[in-house]
Amino acid sequence: MTHKLYKAGALAALLLAAPGTHILAQKTQELTLNEAVQLSLQNSKQLKMSKAKVDEAVANTKDMWNNHLPDVKASGAYLRVNNPTINLKTSLGGSSSSSDTTKKSGGGMPKVNSAAYGMVTASLPLFSGLRIKYGVESAKFLEEAAKLNAENDKEEVVANTIEAYSNLYKAMRTVQLIQEDLKEQDRRVTDFTNLEANGIIARNDLLKAQLQKSNVELSLLEAQSNYRITSTNMDLMLGLSEELMLVPDSTGFQLQGDAGSVAQWEENAMKNRKDFQALGYNEQAAQAGIKATKGEYYPSVAITGGYIGIDIPNIANIPNAFNAGIGLQYNFGALWKTGAKVDVAKARLNQVQASKSMMTDQLHLQVTQAYENYLLSNKKIEVYNTAVEQARENYRITKNKYTNSLVTTTDLLDADVAQLQAILNYSFAKVDAAVAYKKLQQASGSLLADYQTKK
Repeated sequence: MTHKLYKAGALAALLLAAPGTHILAQKTQELTLNEAVQLSLQNSKQLKMSKAKVDEAVANTKDMWNNHLPDVKASGAYLRVNNPTINLKTSLGGSSSSSDTTKKSGGGMPKVNSAAYGMVTASLPLFSGLRIKYGVESAKFLEEAAKLNAENDKEEVVANTIEAYSNLYKAMRTVQLIQEDLKEQDRRVTDFTNLEANGIIARNDLLKAQLQKSNVELSLLEAQSNYRITSTNMDLMLGLSEELMLVPDSTGFQLQGDAGSVAQWEENAMKNRKDFQALGYNEQAAQAGIKATKGEYYPSVAITGGYIGIDIPNIANIPNAFNAGIGLQYNFGALWKTGAKVDVAKARLNQVQASKSMMTDQLHLQVTQAYENYLLSNKKIEVYNTAVEQARENYRITKNKYTNSLVTTTDLLDADVAQLQAILNYSFAKVDAAVAYKKLQQASGSLLADYQTKK
């Protein structure tokens, strides 16, 4: 903890000492790579959207399963009617006469001016052409696919966080190195001023040193601006205050794994990639969808039951009319309509299978590219390490030659710039190699495992 506080304080001191900077008034906070990943997993808006999609898929599965449950419907009505004319087509008083007997409400027939009824019906499906079974099965497969896609989104969020964190570290490291170089430029300008005042060097040499210092100051301003922008971007990603200046920790980029072989990484990808596994569930869901659609060729059978109560004043009162039985329903239109629906379901399956085939090729390409980038990044570290040694030695020799008037001021300043660039390249190469390894883990579907158990 003491080391962290000292490191944060040292960075703040560097920023305070830099001319033209206004990030010094902002609050700083140290942030490790693991902390950044955990914050991104907690606050990512993309993951909140993924969770909503999973919740929708779970609810859809429950909705499809509810088709097993009975449907119960109730209805009722109270009606007011006028005094109707009632024509009875039956003989009255036992007469065999077939003539119409017309009786109006005022001629001995009871008055009917209202009616009321209540009805309850229930239906429990016994067989529906297996549409319910395969509908639930398809929904379950889609639910699993949604969960896997959410896990894949987590890997993408982690990878983006790591890349953003590396950019933050690069921005901070650039500021630090340029500030160190600016101190060297200050010393050189001071020395050249004294030498020019004593007539040892020409005025033009002093002007070149001063111009070099001005260029470094401009580079520092640009680096500080980039650092602020990068920190703000990281704040937004992690759900932190935009005014917070984040101080990354270089230790998160020190550990790198063995490259192994590309065949091993590809094998792991086939086993672990969540997006590839999700396509497998989508394929099964599409197959179940075909079976569910074909179920429309078959009739539906259900247990039915109900109750009806009727009250017609002065005419009838039926309080206990219950019924129960088995109902059969068949839509003959399904014979010529369902075929097209099955073709649509088969086309969906073909699309999923084509996507799965394309994903296999993409997976191979992504793993190969990530593997080659990781190997290249490690090679760059070796090359840039050698370049740093060469640049430092070149600057030392050039400086000695300049002291002995064997080279020009321009040669000395060029050697200084080359040295700074070599140090920056080497520092960035180590970060890039660590990020390349994380990209390789992402391509193989194993990136999230490094962070799920870390709190």
